[in-house]
Amino acid sequence: MDLTSSFESVVPRALLERYEWREVRNAAAIVSATNADEWQDLLEVLAGFRLTVGEMMAAGGNKSDLTDRLESAFKDLGWRETRLDTDITLTAQRKPHRPAGERLTSVQRSEVSNQGYLVDGLKNRVALDVEWNAKDGNLDRDIGTYRAMYEAGFLDAGVIVTRTQTDLRQAAVDAEPSTRKFGTTTTTNLDKLVPRLTRGDAGGCPVLAAAICARTLTADA
Repeated sequence: MDLTSSFESVVPRALLERYEWREVRNAAAIVSATNADEWQDLLEVLAGFRLTVGEMMAAGGNKSDLTDRLESAFKDLGWRETRLDTDITLTAQRKPHRPAGERLTSVQRSEVSNQGYLVDGLKNRVALDVEWNAKDGNLDRDIGTYRAMYEAGFLDAGVIVTRTQTDLRQAAVDAEPSTRKFGTTTTTNLDKLVPRLTRGDAGGCPVLAAAICARTLTADA
């Protein structure tokens, strides 16, 4: 599946320059057109987000201060952590065979329940996750949940706020030459996300990624 670039026409120039953007199925254009309030929330949070090299060096895993800061900014705008559970009832109606003396239809039912995964934020018809430096398997969980929610009719698009790898690591090394920050590629980052998008893991669900990168960094106070 090819990447699209509708974000180039709907994301303000200042944010295009501060973040790395990727998408499939023209996700940015879809969200901005069909979920205008949620789109403005995303732009507002990204425009107000600040990260220094010092903060980046201190940030830990999935629930770092940085992650909490971003998630809290979305929660303040009405986004809520949400889990999609699936309950399916299968019904088999066995028709009677009158020559065998059968008169009534017999009914057999079976119920299947599937407990889904949480998304960090859901508002109206847009889901969002913040994936800063967690295990890259989280991306499979996120995209799989978007796909399930989209196919169930709950969702118009998914958004992942993540990070780049190489340029942020170089910024960390420049600040502290002995650092090994972001030295592994088995954590969530844009390079890990893009192949999952282009091989179609999200199915028909449009997905937009905004990645914190070296251009997002501000000078340490």
